[in-house]
Order: sequence, then structure tokens, then C-alpha cells
Amino acid sequence: MSDDIRTKMGLRPVINVSGTMTSLGASIVVPEAIEAMAAILPQFVEINDLQRKASAVIARLTGGEAGFVTASCSAGISLAVAGTITGPDLLAIERLPETSTPKNEVLVQMGHMVSYGAPVDQSIRLAGGKVVMIGQATSTHRYHMENAITDRTAAAVYVVSHHVVDYGLLNLKEFVEIAHAKGVPVIVDAASEYDLRLFLEQGADIALYSGHKFLGGPTSGIVAGKKELVRNAFLQNMGIGRGMKVGKESIFGVMAALEAWEKRDHVGIRERETGYLNLWKETLSDRPGITALIEPDPTNNPLDRMRVIVSPQEAHITAWDLAARLRSGPTPIIVRDHEVEHHYFYLDPCNLHPGQERIVAARLAEELDKARASNEVIATPFEDLSRHRFDGALRWPD
Repeated sequence: MSDDIRTKMGLRPVINVSGTMTSLGASIVVPEAIEAMAAILPQFVEINDLQRKASAVIARLTGGEAGFVTASCSAGISLAVAGTITGPDLLAIERLPETSTPKNEVLVQMGHMVSYGAPVDQSIRLAGGKVVMIGQATSTHRYHMENAITDRTAAAVYVVSHHVVDYGLLNLKEFVEIAHAKGVPVIVDAASEYDLRLFLEQGADIALYSGHKFLGGPTSGIVAGKKELVRNAFLQNMGIGRGMKVGKESIFGVMAALEAWEKRDHVGIRERETGYLNLWKETLSDRPGITALIEPDPTNNPLDRMRVIVSPQEAHITAWDLAARLRSGPTPIIVRDHEVEHHYFYLDPCNLHPGQERIVAARLAEELDKARASNEVIATPFEDLSRHRFDGALRWPD
């Protein structure tokens, strides 16, 4: 029997070339974090004191004045927004999401109103915030934001993600400049970002990170920034944050993952990932209907991905059917397919165990050979995928 815990449990042993996706378990947790979590699990600690220790580590790595660990970056949005609404008022904290002050509006560019598995605006509304969208989906100008700020504005949220519209919007420096001119704090959702210092350096008051994505820690979120605002967010653990709490193992695991980040061989990791991408490019070269492009990360993280463009008439299969075939069978391979209706998907090399890159290459070749041998183009109507997208979730746990 395999030693893989997944097969012992009857779970599919997936290979993740989608990226740091929460739905797949986010990332491979680094050994340092695993060791730290195992060491503290049998012990009792005073959680607030442990969070003070975490604050020092977070401050050192991010350049912020303070920080703490919460359940997720999504939780971090809610807590940070709540802190700007209630301040240190403990009664106001207990009353959320009902607010006793009209200062509860939160600005978000319309092009940043995305879903990361849940809507960004829901995290704000959970905190009692009233979302005020500025601009249009593909354009936000200074006058949109300047005229949206009133004496009811509590905060402005800026989202950094491959999901957002990547043109025509205010960049972070300009967003901060406009907000700060009227005394409004800026909260940056940087869940999947590699650079732990950039957003605070560019003027954000709070930066929020996932602890379980590039950092390779346990499922968690990191809140970092100005001490007073971070404290006000931390105090929400006496209110809405209670349902977003983390245990001692997550706090200590994040501390260990952050310290391991300082020592990580980032250059060596990039070189290994480049080797994977080159292998896949070689595998896909000269295949009818397939174009393989190595592209940089859209939010400037220091990594590349492969875009696999599929011409159905030549490849005899659509991009979405190829993605479906890769994720079926005894060795499921999950690609990044959020734009697959445009006839491409991505292969992300950042979450592979050694040797899995060759399994990916072999499966790509196998499925493309099968498709070419077909007398007809394998083309499931895309609207059928849309119609049945949530069937599995709606049948859960069956």
C-alpha cells in the first residue's frame, strides 16, 4: 500500500500545477513550520503573549510596526476594516457588524471587486463596512476617488491579485496619496504576493498576507502595518474575530515559516522551476494546435508560468476538455483554468514535489496524443460547464 496519506484516506493524489490555491491546500508546508507546530501542540501558552512574539517577527520581515496572525487573509480584511470602524472601543467591537457610527464606508475600485473563492466585498460587509465602489470596471480616475471620500469614509481597500483588472485603474501609490490627503487609512489585500515589504513601503497602512501560500506556513493570514491600526484590528478577536481565531500551532507555524523565508534559497527555487517550464515547453513543442508560452507573473512576483494555448480544430480538443482530462484518472493534474474560455490555461511550477514535473509532461503528451487520434474534435459546449459548475458543491457531502 502507498505511504501517501491521501490514498490511505481514499482521496485523489492530485498534482497541483494551478498555484497556491486554497481549494487544493495552498502550498507545501515548509519543514521548519511542521517542526514548530509539532513542538508547540502539546504545550499550553498564553495566546496574546505568543501573538506579541509573532508581532516582532512580522514587523521585522514586513517593515511594519506590528503584526499578528489570524485565520486567513480574508479574515485579515474583515479585522482590519473593523478596526478602522471601531477603533479601540470595546463596546463597538462587541456590537459589530452593527455600527454605532456613520463612519463605516470603505472605498474599493470597481475593478478590484473580485472573488478569491468568496467576494472581496463580503469580507468588508462582515465587519460592518458599507462598500463604496469607485470608478468603473476598467477605469478609475483621481476624481472618482477624491469625490467618494467623505466624513463617513473609514478606510480604502486595495486588492493585489491576478484576478483584478490590470489596466485603467489607480496604482497603489496614487491610491495612497489620495486617501492620505484626506486622512483615510489604506488596507492592502496582498494574499498571494511574494514581496513582504513593498506595499507598506509604498504607503499602505496595513498589508495583509496569506501565511499558507508562498510562505509555506499553516493555513493563516498575516496582518502587518502601523501599530495603532494593527492593535485595533487585533482587538476584534474579542468580537467578530472570535470566529476567525487561530491556534497556538498556526501562530508558531507562521513565525517559523517567516524565519525560514529569510533563509530560503529563492534563486535556487527559481532555477528549479525554470527547469520544469523548459521540460513542458519541449514536451509541447511542434504539437499541432498547441502553443506554449512562458510568461511572467502578472503582479510581478518573481516567478514564471506556462500558458498553454489550444486551437481545437488542430489539437482535436478544447482547452477546457484538455484540462478536464488532465484532472481525471489515477493521477489527477489540476491546472490553472480560470480563463479557460479564452482557449488557454496555465501550468504553475511552484508547488511540485521532485519528479512530478515529469508526470505532468507525460500526461500532457498522453492526453494530446489521444485527442489527435480522435476522428472528431472533443468539444464540450462551454455553457454546459457553466451550467454545472457548482453541482458538486451543492451535492456535498454526497
